[in-house]
Amino acid sequence: MGSFSIWHWLIVLAVVVLIFGTKKLKNVGSDLGAAVKGFKDGMKDGSTSDAPPQQVTSNKVADANTVDVEAKTKQ
Repeated sequence: MGSFSIWHWLIVLAVVVLIFGTKKLKNVGSDLGAAVKGFKDGMKDGSTSDAPPQQVTSNKVADANTVDVEAKTKQ
């Protein structure tokens, strides 16, 4: 009752090809590929920004126990 054998998958593939035909399956595959490519391009465009990161400064005088760190913004 575990996984299906190769014969089960071949029968499923044959039924899908008979129902939809190879031309429609080819179109579905190319549409899916274009959608994934568009999604990746959209994610790449959204992650970059032209504005430089803001710098946090303070006018306080540091004492011996203060650690000087640089703050970065999340992207």
